[in-house]
Amino acid sequence: MIGKAIYSILFVLISLSGCTQNQTSNKMTNKKLTPEEEHVILYKGTERPYSGTYYDFWERGNYICKMCEAPLYESTAKFDAGCGWPSFDDEIAGAVKHQPDADGHRTEILCSSCGAHLGHVFEGEGFTSKNTRHCVNSISMVFVPEKSIPLTDTAIFAGGCFWGVEYYLQKASGVMSIESGYIGGHVENPTYTQICSGATGHYEAVEVTFDPSRISFEELAKLFFEIHDPTQWNHQGPDRGEQYRSAVFYKNEAQKEVTERLIETLKKRGYDVVTEVKPASDFYRAEDYHQDYYEHKGSTPYCHGYTKRF
Repeated sequence: MIGKAIYSILFVLISLSGCTQNQTSNKMTNKKLTPEEEHVILYKGTERPYSGTYYDFWERGNYICKMCEAPLYESTAKFDAGCGWPSFDDEIAGAVKHQPDADGHRTEILCSSCGAHLGHVFEGEGFTSKNTRHCVNSISMVFVPEKSIPLTDTAIFAGGCFWGVEYYLQKASGVMSIESGYIGGHVENPTYTQICSGATGHYEAVEVTFDPSRISFEELAKLFFEIHDPTQWNHQGPDRGEQYRSAVFYKNEAQKEVTERLIETLKKRGYDVVTEVKPASDFYRAEDYHQDYYEHKGSTPYCHGYTKRF
């Protein structure tokens, strides 16, 4: 192993008698719902038009899932379609799942994280430049005022030597801080010497803290796939070893879905992507001398570089 150089009316009401009995995912079973909420969220019903809390509601903030509190829509995507239900022309990346409706005509939308029924999506109506209308039941959502929205989010990427990954990602506008460290192994608080031995199972990785109002997880993930070679399994450039495996450690289902979608896009473009998609586990900060390595050294990475892929 070489040593070290070593990331609308087209909407129709469904009556109670016509509701499907398909339940949502098990993540929702501990949430206490009113009968009205169960009718919509669990049994895919529809609240009466013009009756929802958020139909004629225009405060700035985010709309989150009533069941699991995953972010769904930003207020900037909301518009008045005159249909009687809240309308959005875009979703937060990876937050909403689309699937054919049981009626055989419409497209149902659900929370990607827990499967809660949201409503339906329509295209081609010309309401906005995006030509899309998410017609959502107010009862499926909770509004979070802008002042209450967290100003930061985190993401974890592994793509070879963490020095190079850190060097390129920290240049992105909206990235607030980056820490190099270790993740995915079976030893607590590993040292760099242990990592290099290959005996702990850890990946060299970076944890990125970013401002989601300035850069999205999807933008960061795209950059991650462009600053390392996602077709290389356990090496980048001349670096060899299991600690150099390519992986995205997702913090939530939205990050997972975005990553998997980007990988599929790359595969369709001819890249034999080997990047793993794994749930985030304990992240251990690396020794101080690994942090901001190239900034302190005054040089640039030799095992990473930028290649446009999206």
